[in-house]
Amino acid sequence: MSESAKKPTVKSKANGRGNANGKTNGKANGNGKARKPRKHISLALQGGGSHGAFTWGVLDRLLEDEEITVEAISGTSAGAMNAAVVTSGFAKGGYEGARIDLETFWRAVSEAARFSPLQRSPIDILFGNWSLENSLAYMWLDMSAKMFSPYDLNPAGDNPLAAILNEVVDFRAINESPAKLFVTATNVETGQGRVFRNPDITVDVLLASACLPTIYKAIEIDGVPYWDGGYSGNPSLGPLVRECGSDDTVLVQINPVKRPGVPKTSREIANRLNEVSFNSSLMKELRMIAVLRHDAPTHACEASKWGAMRMHCIASDVMLELDQSSKLNAEWDFMTMLRDKGREAAAKFLRKHRGDIGERPTLDLDLFAPD
Repeated sequence: MSESAKKPTVKSKANGRGNANGKTNGKANGNGKARKPRKHISLALQGGGSHGAFTWGVLDRLLEDEEITVEAISGTSAGAMNAAVVTSGFAKGGYEGARIDLETFWRAVSEAARFSPLQRSPIDILFGNWSLENSLAYMWLDMSAKMFSPYDLNPAGDNPLAAILNEVVDFRAINESPAKLFVTATNVETGQGRVFRNPDITVDVLLASACLPTIYKAIEIDGVPYWDGGYSGNPSLGPLVRECGSDDTVLVQINPVKRPGVPKTSREIANRLNEVSFNSSLMKELRMIAVLRHDAPTHACEASKWGAMRMHCIASDVMLELDQSSKLNAEWDFMTMLRDKGREAAAKFLRKHRGDIGERPTLDLDLFAPD
């Protein structure tokens, strides 16, 4: 069976805080064979609109693996929504329940956008391009964002994701989930990131983490306005270092750090600027880990925790083929293509690096060390 063909079919019952995946902790499986020791990881999920469907595929593959236990998830924007759906699903139905909820969420997103004017142009459909840059509706949206604010065009602050999140995510279950959840949003007034944790997660927190200021009004939480968390932490690694037991963090990357060539058209420049700005905070944290791996003190302190973090990364070259406009493409075929690419990337990572988890980092942090 191909990687993309394996789909969740059974929702298991929740088993409280004992085991996040709904399986027993016994020493033998149904055939009497000893189980392999489970590998505990944390996940760091980037944001990127509908490109988050790639992360859906990565999660779907990891969650079906009997050796992987997800201890915590830090997510921003679309990464925050994936993280919330999974964390809620853990509590409701184990790992199988989380996989089912992920598909339910992304299918609902696609259904909600079925009659949206943001559709590919006939020429892009003909040539198999996923970009919306030739869509008249996207051109209008891009132009109007430079002339008007969302306070002019969408004063009510309507966001169709709110209803979908309320339908799929059980926010009470998140507080009871065996997995820790960290969601980042950016304080508009200070520019600083705020990390929300399981008891604080609401639909407004998730919408705040994904609030692009050119499209949506700032989301107020306790009187404080917030924008997309990608400006301050995409995603935030600090909570995974300070508050979690696992020393292995898997970054699911959907914003390319490196893109060969010099962008020359206005669209190419805007696309690259978007990638650079939404990677800047993550790059700083990775640089700090790179430095502290070599120079961290030997005594127990926060610096030694940062230095001990083993970083891994799941990514795909498919992201180099996509532009900024495709982050608003919610076609089901596009999302399932990204899901399948995510499953393939996760399967490749496990084949190559399963034995490295718990032993050594596989992301070359020297690439992020200061020049």
